[in-house]
Formats: sequence, structure tokens, C-alpha cells
Amino acid sequence: MRKKLIEVALPLDAINAASAREKSIRHGHPSTLHLWWARRPLAAARAVIFAQMVDDPSAQPDRFPTEEAREKERQRLFRLIEELVKWENTTNEALLQAARDEIRASWRRTCADNADHPRAGELFDPDRLPAFHDPFAGGGALPLEAQRLGLEAHASDLNPVAVLINKAMIEIPPKFAGRPPVNPEARRDYLGKEAGGTPALPGWKGAQGLAEDVRYYGRWMRDEAEKRIGHLYPKVEVTAAMARERPDLERYVGRKLTVIAWLWARTVKSPNPAFRDVDVPLASTFMLSTKKGKEAYVEPVIEGGGYRFTVKVPGNVGVPPAQGTKLGRGANFRCLMSDAPISGDYIKAEGRAGRMGSRLMAIVAEGDRSRVYLPPMPEQEAAAREAVPEWKPDIEFFQQALGFRVGNYGMTKWSDLFTPRQLVALTTFSDLVQEAIARVKQDTLGVRASRPQHTEGVSFSGTASAALSEDNLSLRDGDTGSTAYAEAMVVYLAFAVDRLAMTGNTLVRWNAVGQKAQHCFGRQAFPMIWDYAEPNFLATATGSIDAAIACAADPLAVPMSMQTTGASDQADATVWTTPSTRVTSTDPPYYDNVGYADLSDFFYVWLRRTLRPIFPGLFTTLAVPKAEELVATPYRHGDREEAGRFFLDGMKKAICRLAEHAHPAFPVTIYYAFKQSETKGDGGTASTGWETFLAAVIEAGFSITGTWPTRTELANRMRGMSSNALASSIVLVCRKRPADASPATRRQFVTALKAELPAALAHLQSGNIAPVDLAQAAIGPGMAVYTRYAGVLDASGEPVSVREALALINQTLDETLAEQEGDFDADSRWALAWFQEFGFGEGPYGKAEMLSKAKNTSVAGLVEAGILESRAGRVCLLRPAELDEGWDPATDGRLPVWEVVHRLIREHDARGEAAAAALVVTLEAATVDAARELAYRLYTICERKKHAAEARSYNAFVQSWPEIARLARTPDPPPAESGALFDT
Repeated sequence: MRKKLIEVALPLDAINAASAREKSIRHGHPSTLHLWWARRPLAAARAVIFAQMVDDPSAQPDRFPTEEAREKERQRLFRLIEELVKWENTTNEALLQAARDEIRASWRRTCADNADHPRAGELFDPDRLPAFHDPFAGGGALPLEAQRLGLEAHASDLNPVAVLINKAMIEIPPKFAGRPPVNPEARRDYLGKEAGGTPALPGWKGAQGLAEDVRYYGRWMRDEAEKRIGHLYPKVEVTAAMARERPDLERYVGRKLTVIAWLWARTVKSPNPAFRDVDVPLASTFMLSTKKGKEAYVEPVIEGGGYRFTVKVPGNVGVPPAQGTKLGRGANFRCLMSDAPISGDYIKAEGRAGRMGSRLMAIVAEGDRSRVYLPPMPEQEAAAREAVPEWKPDIEFFQQALGFRVGNYGMTKWSDLFTPRQLVALTTFSDLVQEAIARVKQDTLGVRASRPQHTEGVSFSGTASAALSEDNLSLRDGDTGSTAYAEAMVVYLAFAVDRLAMTGNTLVRWNAVGQKAQHCFGRQAFPMIWDYAEPNFLATATGSIDAAIACAADPLAVPMSMQTTGASDQADATVWTTPSTRVTSTDPPYYDNVGYADLSDFFYVWLRRTLRPIFPGLFTTLAVPKAEELVATPYRHGDREEAGRFFLDGMKKAICRLAEHAHPAFPVTIYYAFKQSETKGDGGTASTGWETFLAAVIEAGFSITGTWPTRTELANRMRGMSSNALASSIVLVCRKRPADASPATRRQFVTALKAELPAALAHLQSGNIAPVDLAQAAIGPGMAVYTRYAGVLDASGEPVSVREALALINQTLDETLAEQEGDFDADSRWALAWFQEFGFGEGPYGKAEMLSKAKNTSVAGLVEAGILESRAGRVCLLRPAELDEGWDPATDGRLPVWEVVHRLIREHDARGEAAAAALVVTLEAATVDAARELAYRLYTICERKKHAAEARSYNAFVQSWPEIARLARTPDPPPAESGALFDT
């Protein structure tokens, strides 16, 4: 079969830049429909699927007979991909059509090649592209992008929440594409009934009409909810007495302000016997706003054997507290009344005994284009306490689930994560979603009744009839009539309720920087939150029903190509079957990184209550199915070894299904990410997640034909800031291993590795792969060698395991990087050897002198070069910040590569990319290239030695290199102060 572009080359820089940018885009992004964990960026998904289906020029020797012609054609395809991945081009129909045309052209060539295939009519129909399938569909990025590229998209997942998300993204919108909204307001505005004139016939593109109805009926839900539970959300009145203490409140005196959020602190009884009747606060912070000039904080006032909270702002007398009552890390606090320590064990015991309470600390109200911070008021606290829920999700969650911590404090059911007021409100909105179905159906009848005769049969968009047939056939039956439309519309309203739950629970932080509530999934876990924000569902800020409806409707309003249909089904990836072979790209679970099933129960309990009548088959169980979920959870399977065995067996079955049902004309692409490595003391590395996953791929009969590290995570995400988590997903490109593949000896494997891996690494480095990802990405070309054989056998005839193969790949990587040292000057080779042992710390002069002789240099020369300090019998390498300030490369007669890389890093870290670029202009190209190579080597050393700060600096420098190089090529580079694009 023809080799595809993804098996040869990709414009990684453009894909990675677009993927990183996409993480900060919210308005209109499909991810706002409903939260899912570890989604792949749309840009990466679109590029990978396109390159997976388009021929590489090397597969077209008749059209591109020379390497020069092939490279020129690749660059043309690269330019198309570079435009295709940009967020602003997501709806560029002309560009998308150009991509679809490329896919079809490659497909027709493949069909012509296989005209004599025994199943040509089934597999190689030039008039019909193969369908796409993702058996681990999750958040739906891959099926959505396949559909955008013109493929019929199929998504399946074991998790019913994921199935529903995919229905909302690829199945429901095409069913009602081009339909106008049915709500009375739209009917009045767009059909011109009140004016009696000629009806306006706007072009309703894609699901814009559906989006308009989601907004309308969302507003109806909000208005109905206010009638039913508005008394639980009272406004707050600013009094003259409050203004006497706070002059900033004078303009609000007598006004009733809408509350944005109530800020609470959990409480326990004081462990000090003298205050055993006092519920003392467990507050991690008293800061309400840290915005410059608008600072606000809570100040506790001890009086009358108890305490009260007041709020201070600039102009008040007082000093902002450094923290709340928290002491260090973990559940350790101090008693506000006595300063006595409160241990984590005491707090856990109080929580499990049901004696943990809460106390209102402050109120955030909506002022004149600003937040107004007010002290607690008895009537406000009383309104929250009077709520009595008639229903709540009393479903226990798995206490040992990955990342679950709240069970330690007595919270064992999903209902325990919500306040009574939140439960009442969420139940009310859930009821209103169901009531909306009848209302929408009634309004669809009004569309037919009010439609003027001259619009009969006219399409608002040219693709769909304006009217909906009256019937009682359900959406799950594939119908598109009035009942199905009403059910489709309320799916998005149910998603809005889920978003309310996500921002309306007791694990929601108050963001003092952004001055807003921060939803509970900052991480893929449920950590304990001590002081929490309770947003006002009936306001308009973050956490309100208005904000939730906007998140559900906005992605639908973006015109999307809906040329093809989509389907989403619940299925176990280890046993799924399809009627025909399909193009496959998938993002399976990452060993034990994310407990999807346990986390998604948070949403499932509300979706089940709201949508079970519409999708009874999806909500047959009380909780999400977990026994078959491919996650290595030790507590669920007995121990870590058994959990690993379960994951390997299940993943092997799943990938066997991929191999059986993947279309033979296309490679399979699989996203995978895990920790960079679990570093061993002997210098070797291993990763259980990678080892287990790769073993499954190999045992399923695949060989690896390509690997691509795509940047998919923000560097400042909560997990990434404090852990060794990978910032990239590695896209594995796989083909079925030929049946006639021969075995190889261990020596043959190692020989092939040493022959092929250096070139592959040079290719990765030339593509500017981040040093943090180099070791991970090297697995790909190394395993490509390993998997081309039917098996690799050691001297005794035993198979060489995946773990041993990975160790050999890492060893070859180290040797290759070490060999690059031969390109460096003697001073730099000395500095590298010294750095491996001492880093930037001190070492003995005698050892330094001995090493200098071995490296053909001298300590005195290194000092003269400006990279070393020697005094009192000790020497140490100078850090970048310690290098002399008044340095001029033009007058430096001894300029080692070591000095160049650290001079560049000094400029980059201090003043940004433009400053580093200005320095590059003054240096020789060969020296600059060597400096970049050295940065890779230094990162590897720092990662092994756990020198995190230095590792980050080297990694950031390499990642910024494309921009540095671009600025250096600019005829008149901007000054460093104005051109700095990267500032650490």
C-alpha cells in the first residue's frame, strides 16, 4: 500500500504551536460543550488524520521522480497543513475543501492501485471514502475532525458520558443542519409575523438554529428557576453603617446588589478545651482579590468568646494576612481562637464523624463594572441554610479511586460534595430540562401553524426543510421529527446543568487573581478544598446558568461543515466489531494516569436523572461501568501487578480489534502519553505505562512505522507545574506487520539501532523537538526497528522483552548524544564532564586539573574563557546569571560552545527571545548550531540528576529556538525590550 505522509514527515512546529494556542481558546470551542479529561487539541487531530490519509510524494514516483521534486511536494502539503491547523481556519470552508480534495485524490490513486483486489468493490470504491472510527472516543476531538475532513465519523466508548458528548458533537448537529430555530421569539423575528410583511429567510448554517433554541430555552429555564428558587438567592443591601467602615461602599448605599458568589470556610470544633464549643475556620487563605489596586481580604475579629469576619480593602486600616489558618502542606491548621495546632488526623476524624461544618467568610457582589467584597450577613447565611433538597445523588463513589482525597474527610457520596442550596437548585434545573421537551414540541407545532403559505417547502439554508414533522419517534431511533428535535435540544440544556454542577459544589476555588469561581476540575482528581466559593446560579458571572448555557450553545453556533453524518455508540473497545474496515485514529487510556469512569460519575448522576427517559440504554446502571475500564487501578484489581496485567490483556485485545478492522490502505494512529521515565539509580530508565502499552501493540501484530511528539499540554497546568508529566502526546503510526517478517538476534537488533537511531535523532532535533520529549520520542524509531522483526531473540533463544528493548534504545540514545560531544571544543567537553558530576556546585581543584589534562585543556584556560571560577582549592562552573555583564563576542579570543549556550540562555531568560536573537546575529552559524545540540545534552543530564530548575531553562531555550532563529533572520531585529515574546 502507498506510504502516507505521516509515515515520512510532518510540520511539527506548526502543529505544536497551533495545539498550544488552542488550549487558551474557549469561545466557540467544542470543548466547552462538556468537560472531558485529557482531550486532544483539534489542531493535532486534524493534522494527524489528514496526513494519515494523504500519500507521501515518495509513494508517487511517476509524479515525483526525484528527491528534490518529492521535497517540494511535501513542502506544498506542509503549507496546507500549516494553514489547516490554525484556529481561525476551523470554519474556512475553502481551505477545508482543499484538504478534502487532497484526501480524495490520494484515495482515487489507492483505488486504482487495488482495482484487482478481491474485495475491491467493498474496500476500494473510488466514489466513497472509507468511514472513520475511534473506539476510545472520549471527548470526541478525533471523530469531529474526521467529520470535518469529509469522512463519515463513528465514535464508540464504554463510558456513557463520553458517548453522549460524541452524540452532541458528531451525531446530533448533522441531523438538524440548516434548520431554523422553533422558539416563538425567533419565529416572530425571522418570519415577520407581527409586521405582516414578507418573511425573512436567513441562512441558518450548520447547527446555528439549534444553538439559538438552546439559548432561548436556557433563558426560559433560568426565568422559571428564579420563580421557584429565587428566594434562596437574595440580593445584598449595602447599608450606611457598612459605608462608614468602608468609604468605597458609599456609592452603593441603599442599593441591592446581585450576589456573584458566597465564600465559605469549612469548620471543625477547636481541639483546645477552652474553646471546644467554637467552630473554628479551616481557611487556606483570607485573600479575596490580589489584583493591584483592588486588593481585598477577610479579617477575622475575635470577640465575646467567638469570632466574626469582616472585609478589608485598600484604604482600610490593616495589614493583609500572609495566609489563612493553614500551616504548611496537607491538612494542618491552627486554631483561630488559641493558635493551637489542628492536626490532619483530628480534622479527618471530625469529618468522618459528621462534625465538619461551614461558615460564611465573605460575599462577592456585582458592582459598577467591578467586584464588591462584603462581610457575611446573617440573612444571607440563613437563606443558604433554609434550603431542603427533595432529591440528591446519594450514590457512593469509589473511595480508593485515582486522585480522590475527599473520602478521608467523611465525604463518601456524590451528594456530599454539594450544599443543600446547590442540591435544590441543580434538582430544579434538572426538572426544567425535562419540562422543556414538552415546551419545544409545542413550539414546533407553532412553526407549522404560523408559517405563511408562500414559504411552504422553502429551506432557510437551502439544505433542510423549515418544518419538523409531528411524531413521537425518539432521537435514539434516528428520527428527525418534532420529538427527536426536542430531545436533541435538551441534551445541550442537560450539559449546561452539568456545568452548573462543576462550578457549583464545595470543591470550587475562589480565584483571587481572576476574581471568579474556579471549577472543581483544575486537576483530574478530587482534592480537598478548605475554603470554597458558592456561585449564584441566577447571576450572570462564571458559575451561573447564563454562563453555562453560553458554553453549551456557542460551539453549535460556529458554522461547521456537516457534509457527512456521524454516530456515537456505547461499546467496549476490547470486543467491538464493525461492518467494514475503517480509517482508525484513537487516544486510549494512559495506564493509570486518569480514572475516567470514577471521575465521570460526578456528571453521570445528574445526566441519568435528566436524560434517562431519552437514552434509557445509556443509563441502565446507577453509575458508569467500571469493571471493564482499561485503567490500571491497583485498588480495583487487588494490587499493582494484577492491575498491570489487566491493562495489558485488555489493551492487547483492543489493539487486536484495531488491527482486524483497520482499513489496509491506511496506517493506524494511536496517541499515547505517560511520564517521561521512572529513573533508576543505575542510570537506566523504564516506564511501566509505556512498556505495557507497547507490549500490547506488538502482541497485536503491529509494527511501528512512525512516531511524532505533538505538544498537547500547557506548561502551566496544575499537574505539569508540580510533576514529571509529559507535555506531549506521542502519536504512534502503526501498520500490520508482514506475515513473512523474520526474527532477529539481539546483536542484529542492537546493530540496526546503532545504524538507524542517530539519523532519526538528528531528524527529531532538526525538527526542534523539546528536550523534555526527546527520550520519549526516541522510543518510536527504536521500536520501529524492534517491531519490524517477527521477534528478537537473545543468545539463549529467549525473546528480548519490551523492557529490555526500551533499555537498549535508551542506551543507544545516550551513546548517540555522547558522541555529539566529539563536535564540541575541548573546553566544552571538560565542562560537560564536570557538570555531570558536580553540576554548578563546587569541586576539588585537583580533580579539575586531572580532568583538564584528559580533555586537552587547563583550569587556567577555562578561567580565562570565562566559564569557571577557581579559588581556595575549589572550582565551580559559572551559572548563566554569573557570567560577566560587559561581554563582547567580537573581542572574545576564547569562545567555547559551553559559554555560547549559557550566554544565549542568560539573554533568553532575562530579556526574552529578541535579546537571544540579537546575540545569535553576532555569532557564527556553526557555533550556534553546536550550542543548540549542547542544550539537548545538558537537559538530559539535568533530568537524570533531578536538577529541575536548570532542566527547565535548557528545555525552554530549545523550545524557543524557532522564534529566536526567525528574529535573527529578520533584517532589522526589534530591540530586546519590545521584541521579547518569552519571559520567564
